[in-house]
Amino acid sequence: MSFELRSAKDRGRTQLGWLDSRHGFSFGQYSDPEHESFSVLRVFNDDCVAPGMGFGQHSHSNMEIISYVLDGALRHEDSTGNIEILPAGGIQRMSAGTGIRHAEFNASDEQPVHFLQIWLLPELLGMVPEYEQLETSSKQRSGRWLKVVTPHGRGETMSINQDASMWLSGLSVGQSAIHSIEDGRVAYLFLATGSVAVDNMLLGPGDALEITGESILTVEGRGDAELVLFDLPDIV
Repeated sequence: MSFELRSAKDRGRTQLGWLDSRHGFSFGQYSDPEHESFSVLRVFNDDCVAPGMGFGQHSHSNMEIISYVLDGALRHEDSTGNIEILPAGGIQRMSAGTGIRHAEFNASDEQPVHFLQIWLLPELLGMVPEYEQLETSSKQRSGRWLKVVTPHGRGETMSINQDASMWLSGLSVGQSAIHSIEDGRVAYLFLATGSVAVDNMLLGPGDALEITGESILTVEGRGDAELVLFDLPDIV
């Protein structure tokens, strides 16, 4: 198993007064030729949005877009008629397909919202746009990997137009979560809050690991931690 650490301090950053966004890959005005993508992951932004502010109507096409709310609440509106409020622990998946316009705002006029915005390249182009959301509790995520997104929505998960799966976990001190990385697969681990240890490496908030090589991934809690894991195809 091989790890490539992408530490929080090395991530790109955009600050606009109302927005504090940290980028795992090149995005907007932030360009890093050595970190353009990983497998089919193209964008991994860690966003904090001020009360009452947000991203106005804008267009996307042929992209799989996932938002995961860590704290606060996010308001979503799109051109297919969806208007939703996503609370902490909530995840939304939007397949932009042939084209969709959407807006995302902090649903509160008093508290900031902290969420992850993640883009994946689609497996098939020109699909009909889709939207769905799922809410999770801290109890569901505690001490385990909770599968939330899979190809074609297997089980009680949301679907995605890509050979990729997304998992969430909440780990306290002494808890651990184990994931098997199969042959022909890679993984991307992001620590949103708290601290964990992976293979004697201590990770803090905003740290990410690009993981290659067939093996068993064991993540151990060192302080109340919220994690995101993607299981992805090994592509060159």
